[in-house]
Amino acid sequence: MAASFTSIAAITQVRAQSSFYLGIKGGLDIPKLQAGGNSPVSKGYSSITGPYFGIFADYGFSKHWSIQTELNYSVQGGQKNGIQAIPTAQFASYFPPGTPLPEYFYANFESKAKMNYLELPILVKYKIPLATSWKFEVNLGPYIGYLLNAKNVTSGTSKVYEDPQEQEPLPVPAENFDANSSITDDIHRLNWGIQGGIGLQYYTRHTGYFYLNLGGNYGLMNIQKYAEDGKNNTGAATIALGYALRLK
Repeated sequence: MAASFTSIAAITQVRAQSSFYLGIKGGLDIPKLQAGGNSPVSKGYSSITGPYFGIFADYGFSKHWSIQTELNYSVQGGQKNGIQAIPTAQFASYFPPGTPLPEYFYANFESKAKMNYLELPILVKYKIPLATSWKFEVNLGPYIGYLLNAKNVTSGTSKVYEDPQEQEPLPVPAENFDANSSITDDIHRLNWGIQGGIGLQYYTRHTGYFYLNLGGNYGLMNIQKYAEDGKNNTGAATIALGYALRLK
């Protein structure tokens, strides 16, 4: 009998500590493509910025632990400014048939790759009370992403070179690199990786909480379909503000 009362008390306590919040968030994405191989096409990217927003559900099952699922719009990509490698195929017509060509030529121009994803993370959260209305949290978990679309925007006019030091120009006219090209079909639709961060939560009595989260994500698969495009992994730092309404 005593054991039964103890079990009932334990279940009651867990239920009392459980909670369910539904929220929205918005902020800034700072992505950068990470080189995943030795191809010069993959290297040299710097960060860009983009919007980052979504919805989330936070289920707390104890004083410290909860599970949060999210659905986010996330921008991934990177940019290059200056000398960079380009495939040689588009210049093959300038040479006699059968002429051996290097794998890459080089030119000086600007390019920006931008990929728009829907991402679904499942995060484990550990919360530490700081004061009556404040909590600090650490979160970590996997995510899966679906590519909505991708494009590569280039601009500039440059001579084409056989070497990255720009010492051996090709005997061809300067090339205009102004273009806005869809690369959706060159990128795998699915991506997956890990996401994590730290945050602060401010609770408004029993109605919900405001929160600030600083985090990041990293894709664990090569996003390119074709070897000539190099190998890259997505990755981004994120900052988001949000509000969650308590439903339970």
